[in-house]
Amino acid sequence: MDYLILQQVIADQKMLAARRSRGIKRLIDTGKHLKSKQISVISGIRRSGKSTLLLQLADQYPDFHYITFDDERLINFQISDFNTLLIELNKYHSSQTILIDEVRNITGWERFVRRLHDEQYKVFISGSNSKLLSSELATHLTGRYIKTELFPFSFPEYLQFKQIDYKKKTTENLGKLSGAFDGYLSNGGFPEFLFSNDSEFLHRIYEDVIYRDLIVRFGIKNVKGFKNLVQYLFTNFTRETNYNSLAGILGFNSTTSVRDYVSFLSESYLVFELYRYDYSLKKQYQSNKKIYVIDNGLRNAVSFRTSQDNGRMLENLVFIELKRRGLECWFYKTKNNLEVDFIWFLKEPQLAQVCYDLTNPVTYKRETNALETAMKELSVKSSVILSYNERKEIKTPAGVIRIIPVPDWLTGLYF
Repeated sequence: MDYLILQQVIADQKMLAARRSRGIKRLIDTGKHLKSKQISVISGIRRSGKSTLLLQLADQYPDFHYITFDDERLINFQISDFNTLLIELNKYHSSQTILIDEVRNITGWERFVRRLHDEQYKVFISGSNSKLLSSELATHLTGRYIKTELFPFSFPEYLQFKQIDYKKKTTENLGKLSGAFDGYLSNGGFPEFLFSNDSEFLHRIYEDVIYRDLIVRFGIKNVKGFKNLVQYLFTNFTRETNYNSLAGILGFNSTTSVRDYVSFLSESYLVFELYRYDYSLKKQYQSNKKIYVIDNGLRNAVSFRTSQDNGRMLENLVFIELKRRGLECWFYKTKNNLEVDFIWFLKEPQLAQVCYDLTNPVTYKRETNALETAMKELSVKSSVILSYNERKEIKTPAGVIRIIPVPDWLTGLYF
């Protein structure tokens, strides 16, 4: 690594970090990072606000060092350069707090981070590949870190950005809330897109993830087939599928390639697989999966659409919120093959259907029958249907089904 270039990078990044807007305060538990001496790890898809969150956290300290490896001038940086970097960072001011952004770009980074931790530095690191970070952390930093997965804005954060108080129940404010939810449902929550309203920004995120994070990093040869797979998954999100059918539809010679490609997409936080719930892990892995995407706005910007897809966007939004809340969930099939969209576990199983419009009697019966059957099978006394704007309580022989508007569920006002 050229010594003078390294000095220039440090000086430029220090200036940019000081000038950079701290944005909207994220509604996550930052206290666990600030109170702990452990290494703090922030992971998530590109441009979800990881760098901004790092700086928000760093501002709680008297001073800090900051370096991001998402800088083309550091393309030749190697593990042997870390010691020089540390000397240069401490040359003009000394600090025991250091932020390292997109650390995964440097092979062997975890050894340097462990050394910093052993030398009593408070270390914050970020990255946009879940598996890469997890495997390296597990190998070299077991018991030394705490982790937060950062997603695009939640609905309360979106309302904070729009300066709307969701607790005010005036007629005017309820109208603002309704309009804001419509915007959030279709536009998603990528912070920079909400500031710019430029759909090209979403296209750039998509292309960066596809090419820089996946095709280049994993050496994908069948670029056309890979891109076709991504387009298909984005277009058919929330639907059941399996690797065999995907291989057949898209013309892959083997299901192994499809499985690997979907795994890569999951590691980059672009898509998520939802498994069918079963007591047998083997059956879970062998059954059909459902595919969800990181953000409705990103999906709408790059996928082929033939309709408004409001129902599927609502379901996708609910799934991402469950992920944001750190809940492990599945979809459920009853013994007579009725489907419940989501099941997760707290003290007892939690069941939820997502339905945009329940005014059609056929739809209403389908959704309630599936929940009532599942409640009987699992001995659950209550469940929910998350709707666009309907509110109702239904008493059934199996228990109570509450119909809750998704905006209320997202903001916690239904409790």
